Amino acid sequence: MTAAVDKSLKSISGSATLRLALVVDDSRLQRKIMSSLLRKWDLDVIEAASGDEAIEICKTQEPDLVLSDWMMPGMDGLEFCRQFRAMRRDSYGYFILLTSKGEKDEIARGLDAGADDFLTKPVNAAELRARITAGGRILKMERELSQKNRVISETLATLQTLYDAIDKDLKQARKIQESLVPETVRSFGKSRVSLLLKPCGHVGGDLVGMFSPDDMQLGFYSIDVSGHGITSALMTARVAGYLNSAFPDQNIAMVREADESFSFRPPEVVARMLNDRLNADAGVEEYLSMLYAVVDLRTGVAKFVQAGHPHPLLMRADGSTEFIGCGGVPVGLVSGVSYEQSQVQLTPGDRLLLYSDGFPECQMNNGKMLDDEGLRQLAQTTPYEGSGSDFLQDMFWRLAENMADPGQLSDDVSAALLEFPGPNAI
Repeated sequence: MTAAVDKSLKSISGSATLRLALVVDDSRLQRKIMSSLLRKWDLDVIEAASGDEAIEICKTQEPDLVLSDWMMPGMDGLEFCRQFRAMRRDSYGYFILLTSKGEKDEIARGLDAGADDFLTKPVNAAELRARITAGGRILKMERELSQKNRVISETLATLQTLYDAIDKDLKQARKIQESLVPETVRSFGKSRVSLLLKPCGHVGGDLVGMFSPDDMQLGFYSIDVSGHGITSALMTARVAGYLNSAFPDQNIAMVREADESFSFRPPEVVARMLNDRLNADAGVEEYLSMLYAVVDLRTGVAKFVQAGHPHPLLMRADGSTEFIGCGGVPVGLVSGVSYEQSQVQLTPGDRLLLYSDGFPECQMNNGKMLDDEGLRQLAQTTPYEGSGSDFLQDMFWRLAENMADPGQLSDDVSAALLEFPGPNAI
């Protein structure tokens, strides 16, 4: 070996990935030659005279590099390689088979057994150095990858812990949001209002509700806050407080009269008041669409305001249907907006459906949205047997069954249905 080659060989131990080498050969002379070279390159060396002895060593130590003769009595190098690969290790070990075999099929057998490289005897020092250097690079990349995988695993475990905590909080938040709609069905004299609320996630931005000071009048609404998730859910909780059914004094839709009774403010006034309150809060970017209606149950006159919300669907007792309303600007989007009130006369047997855009904008399995006409057809073909609640649930079931991704909502879906069998007695 020349001095230049010997000097260059000293650099292979510079990588922290190569520290311990195992030399396996039944020839003591060959082991000494190989071990001498490796120690000169600052590697720690262990020697084994057979495959069985090498396996026992590997049970207690993990060599970074293995140089093993192929042809040995007892367990040959090929079998040793197979058993070496089957052992549990914290890191990868680079395995070089020393052989006089050069046939392609023999090399293939070695690769199948788990060998990384081959050297033909007698071993050339410069070639050995090059093969070990290449092995060092592979070990370095493997251990860097293992370290990154450990970091990723630890990070994923931390994220999973955080996710579990958030998921637990969101489940509790869903219970709180469900409490905003304590009743899904309520009768007002002869009439009845049924509510449907299906968030696309743990919590949603849709809200439906109803309230009444007596059996002669009722108010009900459908609201859709912009966006999805926690922020929208917080907004629905806030708006629910403004339209509280349990505490009329806190409900901006109702006003206390001199005789301590309550009456309804006009729907357009309620929309304007709500718009002013939302616009008064700096930093709040969310807005909402709303359909709010009040019904005089003595006369069947329904007055409503439509603020950026889908047109309500009036289903007449004779089976005809029509979309009603005059549109309007969403609440909280622009300050100083005025709203226009609409009115419709209900007759016995009529039903009035308020709904969020989760219905008409739902992506169906034909690649198109349900749209308004699809909603009309869905409402007309859904059996109605005198139960508004069953009707809404059946409508939603039919919608979910024919979605592009069945059961996977892309938006919150909600609805409120008024059944008007006839005027209440005065």
